[in-house]
Amino acid sequence: MQKIEIKADQFFELLKLKDTSMWEIFAQMIDGNEKEIIFLDNEDKILFNYVLPSTKEKMEEDRKEFSKQFADKLANLN
Repeated sequence: MQKIEIKADQFFELLKLKDTSMWEIFAQMIDGNEKEIIFLDNEDKILFNYVLPSTKEKMEEDRKEFSKQFADKLANLN
């Protein structure tokens, strides 16, 4: 499995500048092979990781589950 390290701050800043979602970027990276995407802080410490699946269909399932979990966490904060 290929590992891809991404500086989280720079990545999310770029997404804002380009007005795009991380899921659109991830979809462009799909090539039939799983990839581990590792998000790092500015000191190269691992913040979190995501295993990008080999198909867009599986990634779409992940996106839906992520959105649901995120919405649930936001609801619990209120």
